[in-house]
Amino acid sequence: MSVRFDLPDELSASAPPEARGLARDEVRLLVADPAGVHHTVFGALGEHLRAGDLLVVNTSGTLPAAIDARRGRQQVVVHFSTGLDDGAWVVELRAPGGPLLDGRPGERLALPGGASLTLLAEHVPGQARLWRASVSVPVSGLLAASGRPIRYGYVPRAWPLSDYQTVFAREPGSAEMPSAARPFTDALVTRLVTDGVLFAPLLLHTGVSSLEPGEPPQAERFRVPATTAALVSWVRARGGRVVAVGTTAARALESAADGPAEGWTGLVLGPDRPARVVDGIVTGLHAPDASHLLLLEAVAGPELVQRAYDAAVERRYLWHEFGDVSLLLRR
Repeated sequence: MSVRFDLPDELSASAPPEARGLARDEVRLLVADPAGVHHTVFGALGEHLRAGDLLVVNTSGTLPAAIDARRGRQQVVVHFSTGLDDGAWVVELRAPGGPLLDGRPGERLALPGGASLTLLAEHVPGQARLWRASVSVPVSGLLAASGRPIRYGYVPRAWPLSDYQTVFAREPGSAEMPSAARPFTDALVTRLVTDGVLFAPLLLHTGVSSLEPGEPPQAERFRVPATTAALVSWVRARGGRVVAVGTTAARALESAADGPAEGWTGLVLGPDRPARVVDGIVTGLHAPDASHLLLLEAVAGPELVQRAYDAAVERRYLWHEFGDVSLLLRR
């Protein structure tokens, strides 16, 4: 990726905006388009969209995907990333300092309520962070009874699962919140629709985001229904802009660029595969080594993304799932 910047630790949002005295739609919004960079609040999103533009939203809900486990005498946390078609799960083992990379095939971990998890094989051969694992009980019930939202070191205290859900969440399945949509409220959606902005749903269940440097995004389950694919084509034919709400929505849309689709997508957007149907993206602010930056470059171009991130650091925007948001428009 070509975008480069340094992220000071103090620019990581450590709590939901509500804990900072803000409503969800009062977080800051950085708008970058060919005309320049603009600064506003998220509730003013409609001022930067046109009647006939289409916002495509991810209806995946966030799972309480972190579970305490015992690994011999060691206390660890298991992050449940992705349920596979054969009933196994992709999991990540973590200690307070980060991912544990010394798992072994056949290793068994004790879970709450007498359940157990067995490591089967590395999910990607030669990469020891993610494992395919079998679980002795249904994972949905285990997470409901004993799980909590995944959080990282920049969020020092726990927050309820409701703080990790978006107004569009309908079908639980994401290991981490599709956080670009968090600032939307029912009232804001109503205002946008009244102003002629269109909405369409899709589904992509996101896995864990704690990628190691150079590690490509993993395959994720998605669904773009025929009605959404048809509306995308209709809007583009009439000169409207298709704006993905989040990198998850962008990945799903581009995976269905030729029509409705569902299943698994391993698509990686970047210099070799620029966006074909997405004209803009509503997105949070991503870490300097995040693979999501390649996706942003594929949608908006590296120069525009660099200008946006330089401005965000200069204006001290807040990063990560509880932070501020950007709108990147290539036209």
